[in-house]
Amino acid sequence: MKAFGKILGIIVLVLLLLVVAAGFVLTHFFDPNDYKEEIRQLARGKANVELNLKGDIGWSLFPWLGLELHDTSVATLQQPAQPFADVQLLGMSVRVLPLLRKELQMSDIRVEGLTLSLSRDKNGAGNWENIGKPVQPATGTPPAAQPVPGEASKPTESAPRQAMKLDIDSLTVKNARIDYADAQSGKQYSVEGIELTTGAIREGSSIPLKLSAYLGTNQPVLRARTELTGNLRFDRALKRYQLEDAKLSGEASGDPFQGKTATFSAQGQLVLDQAAQVAEWNGLKLSVNQLRALGELKARELDKEPKFDGGLSIAPFNLREFLEGIGQTLPAMADGTTLSKLELATRLAGTRNSLNLDDIKLKLDDSSFGGSLGIADFSKQAIRAQLSGDRLNLDRYLPAKVKKAQEATSAARKAEVETTTQNAIKGDTPLPNSPTQQAWSDAPVLPIARLRALDLDIGLSLGQLTIDKLPINDASLKLRGQGGLLSLDDLRGELYDGKFNAKASLDVRQDIPLLKAQKHIADVPVERLLESQDQKPPVKGLLDLDADITTQGNSQKAWIDNLNGTARFVMTQGVLLNANLEQQLCQGIATLNRKSLSAEHGGKDTPFRELQGNLTFRNGVASNPDLKASIPGLTVKGDGDIDLRVLGMDYRIGVIIEGDKSDMPDPACEVNKRYVGIEWPLRCRGPLELGAKACRLDKDGIGKIAARLAGDRLNEKLEEKLGDKVSPELKDALKGLFKKK
Repeated sequence: MKAFGKILGIIVLVLLLLVVAAGFVLTHFFDPNDYKEEIRQLARGKANVELNLKGDIGWSLFPWLGLELHDTSVATLQQPAQPFADVQLLGMSVRVLPLLRKELQMSDIRVEGLTLSLSRDKNGAGNWENIGKPVQPATGTPPAAQPVPGEASKPTESAPRQAMKLDIDSLTVKNARIDYADAQSGKQYSVEGIELTTGAIREGSSIPLKLSAYLGTNQPVLRARTELTGNLRFDRALKRYQLEDAKLSGEASGDPFQGKTATFSAQGQLVLDQAAQVAEWNGLKLSVNQLRALGELKARELDKEPKFDGGLSIAPFNLREFLEGIGQTLPAMADGTTLSKLELATRLAGTRNSLNLDDIKLKLDDSSFGGSLGIADFSKQAIRAQLSGDRLNLDRYLPAKVKKAQEATSAARKAEVETTTQNAIKGDTPLPNSPTQQAWSDAPVLPIARLRALDLDIGLSLGQLTIDKLPINDASLKLRGQGGLLSLDDLRGELYDGKFNAKASLDVRQDIPLLKAQKHIADVPVERLLESQDQKPPVKGLLDLDADITTQGNSQKAWIDNLNGTARFVMTQGVLLNANLEQQLCQGIATLNRKSLSAEHGGKDTPFRELQGNLTFRNGVASNPDLKASIPGLTVKGDGDIDLRVLGMDYRIGVIIEGDKSDMPDPACEVNKRYVGIEWPLRCRGPLELGAKACRLDKDGIGKIAARLAGDRLNEKLEEKLGDKVSPELKDALKGLFKKK
């Protein structure tokens, strides 16, 4: 037995020496470079590619099955002169004996100078699509499969495949590049300077990796430097992949950033579960320049229409500085300190083409908001919002250019008004001239192209909304827009202890925008409205207004010039400021009585119980044929126009004296029974700012009244003289001779 064992040992030793000797002979006397042409033919027949082996092939057989390729390229058979893959060095080696146990034990895998050039032609075909397909015969029909002898008699077996166990010392990729070009869209993408290093690659173990590259596009021109680090762990049986402690960082620049640079980083734990078709990003930390955010994301149904949800919290930061830092130019605003603070916390949900933010807690400058905000369709810019907030001053965010243009436009008018005001001193100065200078800006207001593209459905409620300097409390609005037609379905709120509501529409489907509006105002102090527009109010009182107007254009001037429609107004508890109509009327009465006033009458203002009328707008001029006002002791009627284009007025006012109701009337101003029912004429003309200062007694009308009163007086004397001495018919005829029409 000992001899047998010794013999067996000798045989094994001899066999081992033979294997080693065979490996030595194969690796030293067999040169694979002599078979390059056969290898090329094999690549053409099996992989349908043109393999160009320019450099030497290095190899080893035992105990490592090793291979090194130098200066090798791969092209399609259709375009053999245009390789889509080129590598300067590809080196790897595998242990031979573990392969028999379904184990893949490899040393370092090295790839250097790899270049992949992928492209789609104008028909959408990729230059890689025929790789691996069998070569078609010249006739274009696929070759028939040849049966293998004895194969038909073998039963079909469906034994489960055993996954090969991986054990790779490391993977190293240096100076690699990937280019992609799409002839249909003209877009080009590149990933260059790719550097990848890993630790030992073993299933179920943590695999450290580091990847860096430069990304670039041409539409728009964009370039980014990126670096990714983390620890990869995978389980092929469970189809579960994890990237732990992942950190992506880098810088981006290009056309979208207008010469500025965005420095970014993202961290977290990434999980992909292919069995459940779920991907997660936990412990998310994101930063872009000074922006800092935390959150988590989860995507599901990856094999269908992916859906994602999660949470996001953005720390307070200066939005204006952030946008300027990434090259985004903000429109000029009336307040240059706006957008200086933004803070956000929300829940996220969406798909590839939509995004919705729920449970919003948003702080913008000094405003706070809650609710939901989203984009229902990115391709259509379909914005959906239901928000509520404490306050918002929209005037701070209005374009400053429009405001400056308005000030420049109204400068000439201000000078005209000042000159008119200086001349319109109370009393006997001539009637002021009507203003002629345009009061409105012709600068464009609406971004027509943007408005046409909007798809809106917005609901907003605010504790206080300031717009056009008007403080609106408990404001709410509903706004819809699609296809260039925007509708303000409802806008309501409280204004200076009064109330208002409005509806409006804006049609920008044609070249000239068309605007329509319906407004209702109740119990709003009119003087507060005028003061908010930096106008000195000529009256005080509570205003009720109903208006239905239309206009067109894209500037304040165009809107006023094309203003048409109707309005009805009623003002109660009114006061004409800086207008002592009582004094002027008493002066007129005293003149007729041929007496002098013993004292001043009334105060500096004239109160009235009611002011009402109807307005008809025609191309910026408001006609008011039925103005009525009720003043203690007086009734006022008016007929005139308000030219909104120059903010001027031209009215004829009739004042009917009802009698002096004071306890001790001034004898000079005492209303004679002859004056009761007489309509005393006034003419008001000039800038609206003058108010009652633009009004004068109509001297021609006063003369007619005096003549009529003289005739009435003569008729009274005839009545006294004639008495019953003549017939009634004769008395009427005589009175008619002296009656003035």
